[in-house]
Amino acid sequence: MAAPASSRRPLWSRLPVIAQLRQSVGLQRGMLVTGLVLTAIFVLTAVFAPLLAPYGFAQLRGPDGPFGAQQPPSAEHWLGTTQGGYDVLSRLIWGSRTALLVIIVAVIASLLIGVALGLIAGYFGGWLDRVLVVVADAIYAFPSLLLAIVLAIVISGGQSSLWGGILAAALSITVIFIPQYLRVTRAEVIRIKSEAFVESARVIGAGHVRIMTRHVLRNSTRTLPLILTLNASEAILTLAGLGFLGFGIEPSAAAEWGYDLNKAMSDVTSGIWWTSVFPGTAIVLVVLGLTLVGESLNDLADPRLRKRAAGAEPVEDLGVDAGPDADPAMATTPETTKEGVR
Repeated sequence: MAAPASSRRPLWSRLPVIAQLRQSVGLQRGMLVTGLVLTAIFVLTAVFAPLLAPYGFAQLRGPDGPFGAQQPPSAEHWLGTTQGGYDVLSRLIWGSRTALLVIIVAVIASLLIGVALGLIAGYFGGWLDRVLVVVADAIYAFPSLLLAIVLAIVISGGQSSLWGGILAAALSITVIFIPQYLRVTRAEVIRIKSEAFVESARVIGAGHVRIMTRHVLRNSTRTLPLILTLNASEAILTLAGLGFLGFGIEPSAAAEWGYDLNKAMSDVTSGIWWTSVFPGTAIVLVVLGLTLVGESLNDLADPRLRKRAAGAEPVEDLGVDAGPDADPAMATTPETTKEGVR
């Protein structure tokens, strides 16, 4: 018997984001593509910051002498200079690297800890489950920005170095995000641990560790990438909030968009717009891109939220492959497209 057409697709077409992109239609596809483009620009800018930035993030002089403070955009400084005499474009590019480092540290740490706790709570249940859920709810009640300010003062006295500022923001975000991953993983584990394949593993003598890691965990983390993209945008806002309130990273240690916005507040009343517009725009575009990706993936993961094309039910919801080799007998009928499978 010939293999299904879906099994003959290239491996790259079955990757998580590519697969969702193939399923999306219309406005939903436009939102997902826009989010992916903005996110890709952000990541590539952060990775290749040393090659893209014309100057260092704390550089004040060029071959012709000092840059000068609050210089308007020109051929030498495309986006002008700041109140402190830094090149706006260079700090914008280097700031993307700082933001990406905070996202990586915070999201990965909260993901690992939250998934582990959710796996334990959902699998074993009992008093341990109740204690972890109560603690998670209590932690989730703390405002993330307030906790970030407290940790910034504790870690670095409010005057952060590069890694001190990154750790202050990342730790606060980690503590706030752990309950989200814990609750999502716990709910999936509770559902999956009662499945037949888990009971079969117990019958043949598999231990708890093997069942948790080989059978339960791999089937309970499918929705986590959706939460990860949304949490990444919140991490950007928390870091920017820290810098704007004066608890961020010092300009001589690293570039940070929130700090630049704080120093640009006094420039707005003087008609100097370029020191605040460009860092603010960068924050908005990065958060918008990450949010669009997260929301689009969330819609595509839930069949009830998918957009219908021409009033027809997506074939993925019905388990029918619409490829060129699909069986004509399995094609959807008007009754199934309008009222669902009977």
